[in-house]
This record gives sequence, C-alpha cells and structure tokens, in this order.
Amino acid sequence: MEKMVNVYLQGKRYEVPASLTIMGAMEYAGYQLVRGCGCRCGFCGACATIYRIKGDNELKTCLACQTQVQEGMYVASIPFFPTDKRTYDINEIKADQRVMMELYPEIYACIGCNACTKACTQSLNVMQYIAYAQRGEFEKCAEESFDCVGCGCCSVRCPAGISHPMVGLLARRLTGKYIAPETEHLKTRVEEINSGAYDELIEAIMQKPIDQMQELYNHRDIEK
Repeated sequence: MEKMVNVYLQGKRYEVPASLTIMGAMEYAGYQLVRGCGCRCGFCGACATIYRIKGDNELKTCLACQTQVQEGMYVASIPFFPTDKRTYDINEIKADQRVMMELYPEIYACIGCNACTKACTQSLNVMQYIAYAQRGEFEKCAEESFDCVGCGCCSVRCPAGISHPMVGLLARRLTGKYIAPETEHLKTRVEEINSGAYDELIEAIMQKPIDQMQELYNHRDIEK
C-alpha cells in the first residue's frame, strides 16, 4: 500500500498519499479548487502557499503545485496578493536610473533583510536583483529575475513594501525594448508567421494526439 501522511488543510487533519503535491492533496481531500490553481505546472505563481511542519515554528513559502506533502504539514493558502504595478508607457520611458526612482521609489528603502530571497518559491536571489535595479543595471536585473513567476511571496515578507515582481518585470521590458540587440532572424520569423507561412503546419500539429505532440516538443531542435 502507498505510504500515507497526515496533513492539516485549513486547520483540519487529512490522511493523504505521501506522493502527492499540496494541490493534489487538497483535491484528494475533497476540496474543489476554483481559484489559486492556475497552470498547475509552476509557471503562473497563482498557488502561492504558506506552510509549517509540526514541531517547527518557521513559516515556509512554496507553490502548491510543485511541493510534495510531508508528515505533519500545516497548510494555508495565501489570498491573491495584488503586487503594485505602476502605470507607464514603455514607449515613453527610458532605460536610465531615474525611471526606477520615479516608478518604484520604495526600492531605495530596502533594508537588506533578505526576507524576499528567503521567501522566493523559485529560489531566486531577489534582494540582488533589486540592488541591480537600484543602480540602474537593468540587464543584470532582468537576467537575475528572469524565472520570476509573480507569486508575490517576496512582497508579502518585505518590510519596505516593495513589489519585487513588478520591478523585475519593468527591468525585463526595458532590456527587451532598449538594451538587448535586435535579432533579425526573430523579426523575419514573426513576419513569416503573420503572413500565414506556418498555418498548415500548425493545423497539422494541432490534429495530433497529445502524446505525439509531447514527443515532438520533447525532441524539438533548440537554437543555441
């Protein structure tokens, strides 16, 4: 028989298979997930969750779709956390240090506590990319924050009220718009797509069974 563990979901104890993720355990226990479930693959950040293990007072953050249940795990979902995205026109702003001062001045109130990095569900060095943003090093900030899924766990823990995911997003947009060199082959490919050059191929792929599509994806040629 499969190993079972005791977990506490919203304060109630359930015995669930040890192989399940937190999200899978909630469904196994009878919960119908109608919010905070998103892509279920670790990319959307919608299932940000706080938990602790019995006997340990430390609160841990994670994505419920990626994290396996443990014996004595107490789980609490986080309500949707609305990170503060400032309004701007990417075509009107410029890639200089002043843009961060104007749009996200709170990053200069960072006290270096590193709570954001410790809370990150993707194990990113969040405090470091905020430091890059402070110095106007947007390309470095973009690279350091590239795997951010915007779950907001870092912002929940920040005493300075920084919306870290939005700072990283701005840095990536500035990098893509003004700093990264233009790629001619990408421009050509977009023009080909818009002209319908790949319509028949896409339609043929869409008619394939899921397992064949997965096989094509897993063995695709990846440009270096």
